[in-house]
Amino acid sequence: MLTSINPLGERGRGYRWGPTVALFGLASLVGGATTGLVLGALGELIAVPVWVGVAACAAAVLLDLSGRVPTWHRQVDEDWLTRYRRWVYASGFGWQLGTGVVTIVTSAVTYALLVLMVMSGPWTSVLAGGLFGLVRALPVLAGWQADTPARLRAVALRLETGRRPAHLVTVATTALAAAALGLS
Repeated sequence: MLTSINPLGERGRGYRWGPTVALFGLASLVGGATTGLVLGALGELIAVPVWVGVAACAAAVLLDLSGRVPTWHRQVDEDWLTRYRRWVYASGFGWQLGTGVVTIVTSAVTYALLVLMVMSGPWTSVLAGGLFGLVRALPVLAGWQADTPARLRAVALRLETGRRPAHLVTVATTALAAAALGLS
């Protein structure tokens, strides 16, 4: 999906890449904030002890290291790119990605974050969710120079090459979060 919104593709559809990316990013932020709002409200109804957050982070580390992250195999519908106007596909793709759970979940950290949002209260959860959504949208910026097929292939290769280091940083950060929560 990240290589679907690029300067080459947008030019072919008669649009400029910048406004499409802005819509995509904003919608992703809103999608994450939506998740945060729902889970923060849930957290007002149920009290989740800190040990549950520690366990969620530890389980996420183990699942990510094992490579067996539970998910479903649903992607955004790429037919939207040719079927709908820019504002529909950019905001639809962004919102779905930003929610964190309606497309393929590539890291169990997403599930740990959901648990932490329930524990954090409504405003903190909305902020955390919005930040999560925004960060999920940032990789689309890697394609800013993809204005030819060769450059688009290079972007896809660069993203794939960076997957493993990003995965290791995510696992290490989650392990630190589990330790910090355990000490609180």
